[in-house]
Amino acid sequence: MSGGSAYSAVPRWIYLVAGAGALFILIPLAAVVLRVNWGQFIPLITSESSQSALLLSLQTSAASTALCVLFGVPMALVLARSSFPGQRILRALVLLPLVLPPVVGGIALLYTFGRQGLLGGSLDVIGVDIAFSTAAVIIAQTFVALPFLVLSLEGAIRSAGNRYEAVASMLGARPTTVLRRVTLPLVLPGLVSGAVLSFARALGEFGATLTFAGSLEGVTRTLPLEIYLQRETDPDAAVALSLVLVVVAVLVVGVAHRVQDGRRIP
Repeated sequence: MSGGSAYSAVPRWIYLVAGAGALFILIPLAAVVLRVNWGQFIPLITSESSQSALLLSLQTSAASTALCVLFGVPMALVLARSSFPGQRILRALVLLPLVLPPVVGGIALLYTFGRQGLLGGSLDVIGVDIAFSTAAVIIAQTFVALPFLVLSLEGAIRSAGNRYEAVASMLGARPTTVLRRVTLPLVLPGLVSGAVLSFARALGEFGATLTFAGSLEGVTRTLPLEIYLQRETDPDAAVALSLVLVVVAVLVVGVAHRVQDGRRIP
């Protein structure tokens, strides 16, 4: 290089297209901000129904994220560290909720856990009714959010390799000890990132929740459902709550991005 100038492999026209794509996302968000009735913003977002919906969303999203970690870590480990017939098919099925319309997921859950569902009938006999309850919200959110954790963590496990685990095994460590002392600490940033993304997906879940859990205030009406209902009766409240959800989502994505930066080798 001469003259101390750095070479860029990105053509200039790419920046124009990238800028247009960024505006495609940013302009609608700016439109929401401009539409907010700032004079009534605080009363709108602190109404009883709004607070109930926000609190329920945070609680159920936290619970579903815990379930995603509980089930997602073993699933990611099996997919990344083992080989068996039908593995690719299993991976595709596990990741299916990423592309499946949420309302279809809600219908599938309803015909599984509903009173006339595949498992719901047996559960109803022992007095367990899941559909249209807070538990249904958590299950619906877990169904759509679980693939985010599996995909993120599986990639982190594959990128980390298995040389440290092999050394630990050669030194006599048991598989569970290797998992606890080597594997999980090694991929912890990927696990945290996947958990954060799962929380964000659960927080914004709408279709599966509405289909499987309904919209009962204080029981199943999460913030996205409250926004949808307010859109018809009180547009100002819907916009204000939308902004709250956008802010929370930005914070969550920011945390995930910082974790991803921490994984990069400087």
